[in-house]
Amino acid sequence: MAIVSETKLPGVGVRQEFSTAQGNIIGVLNHHDGRRDIMVYDSVDPDKCTSILHLDPDDTRTLASLLGASQITESMGAVQQEVEGLAFEWMTLPADSVAVGATIGDGMYRTKTGCSVVAVLRNGTSIPAPGPEFGLESGDTLVAVGTAEGLDRMRELVIP
Repeated sequence: MAIVSETKLPGVGVRQEFSTAQGNIIGVLNHHDGRRDIMVYDSVDPDKCTSILHLDPDDTRTLASLLGASQITESMGAVQQEVEGLAFEWMTLPADSVAVGATIGDGMYRTKTGCSVVAVLRNGTSIPAPGPEFGLESGDTLVAVGTAEGLDRMRELVIP
């Protein structure tokens, strides 16, 4: 599996990038409002995009389904559209995260940020509604729900 780098873009969302097995650099800009931009970077100038694909939330769900995304991801995208002021964020835990080896309860995320971990994606498996005793591992993707500001605070807590 490729290493994904993440860059928080205050007021916009999160940009994630990785290199494919063929050496292409792909980026995905996850906007707080559910839109996604998929970027393919130039092989000579990595600061330049050769192509950008703008997806609305419906397009994102369709593409994710075609690529084999988990059912929980699809379902949560539908909920996101229906609830104003509510945002979802997917946060992949790197090995050096303070959350690795701790439980959800240890992190006190809801108390500190007002956000809840509603699912964990681990090794291609969805674990819905994990309890406070659920232990976190490197590579886990936390699916969190809350306000955009709360999710920004949560990201600061779990991703160095």
